[in-house]
Amino acid sequence: MRGVDTAIGPVIRRSTYRRWVHLILGGAVLVPFVLLVAMVVPSIMPGFIRAEPLLVIGASLVLVFGTMVLMALIPAVRVIEGTAARELLGDRVPAHATRPTVSWLSRWLSTAWFVLHLFLGGVISILTLALPPAVVVSFSVPFTGTMQILGSPLSFPSGWAGVWVPVVGVVSLIGLVYLVFWASELLIRLAPWLLGPTAVERLEELEARTEQLAERNRLARELHDSVGHALSVVTIQASAAGRVLDSDPAFARKALGAIEDSARAALEDLDHVLGLLREEKNGATTPQWTLADLPVLLDKTRIAGVTVESTVEGSLAGLPPAVSREAYRIVQEGLTNVLRHAGKVPVSLRLAAGDDRLELDLSNPIEEPARSTRRGGGHGLRGMRDRVTVLRGQMTAGPTDGQWLVSVRIPLRTVRG
Repeated sequence: MRGVDTAIGPVIRRSTYRRWVHLILGGAVLVPFVLLVAMVVPSIMPGFIRAEPLLVIGASLVLVFGTMVLMALIPAVRVIEGTAARELLGDRVPAHATRPTVSWLSRWLSTAWFVLHLFLGGVISILTLALPPAVVVSFSVPFTGTMQILGSPLSFPSGWAGVWVPVVGVVSLIGLVYLVFWASELLIRLAPWLLGPTAVERLEELEARTEQLAERNRLARELHDSVGHALSVVTIQASAAGRVLDSDPAFARKALGAIEDSARAALEDLDHVLGLLREEKNGATTPQWTLADLPVLLDKTRIAGVTVESTVEGSLAGLPPAVSREAYRIVQEGLTNVLRHAGKVPVSLRLAAGDDRLELDLSNPIEEPARSTRRGGGHGLRGMRDRVTVLRGQMTAGPTDGQWLVSVRIPLRTVRG
């Protein structure tokens, strides 16, 4: 049964008749080109029509082909052709077919599709106009013994001896359906080559996709750093406020204020990142944090109970924006790691901006058991390393003389260049 369904499938499938419409549209588009040739050739070659018919036919074909090529090179023609193909031939035609051409190679490929579509559509349209009426007329042959073909009468045996004529007509009509199916199948199989993206366009799309994924990864790190730091501060402040709520209400109020500020800052960063992911361009998102905002970050960390001693050498205002943003996030993630793993311990931060590089050192005391637990790093250190790597810098992190030291060196000349 499966073999029978496969054999008669083209006849009973609705998609075959949508494909038929697509081919007839090609034939309809071909008509103006034929009419143009019919008007132009006799006027420019009047003496050759009877003397040199082959020359006239060749000139007509060249003129038809040339005008079709010129028409197909118009970018809008590809969009119309691709849209019609996607709608009538199905999803096997690539979605790229509906986009305008961006290179001459894709223009020539879509021109080949246009010419082939019109050629096949012209053949199918002629057969569609001629064959069904002929089949209808063939049913009268067993009774009359004659049949008119293009105004010329043809004689056939009458009675049962002429039954084969309508049978051949019906078989021919079914054959036309199969011809439509295979002609459209040829177009569908050629569509990825003629209407799909070229190798250069595929490479450009891949690069754009890679940049988009890299940007999303960067935004994920931004969200991880800012929200992670805020939640660490909130957790410590909430714990401290709960312990001294009755004995020291003033400190509890100060801790609750710090929680409010940290949560508000985290919400602003969250809104900023989500706005970028949604591609909102209304200017409602907040700017990115830089080292200019470092005092605010240190104040929030001090409120959480961590003593931070910071030293700044050189001018941070002259740093490249990318370095300033990433350095801020590195400091933020480093302080978050201190809050998570070491607790309320003193922290030393050193920033030195030279002519050729930025130096960042962040250290805090650790107990002996903590050295083995922190050696593996974790997501925080991995995110910091990713930021440093993007800026072509170097980073080391680990225990040194009873201190957990994060040391970052970022070159500035490469970034500026």
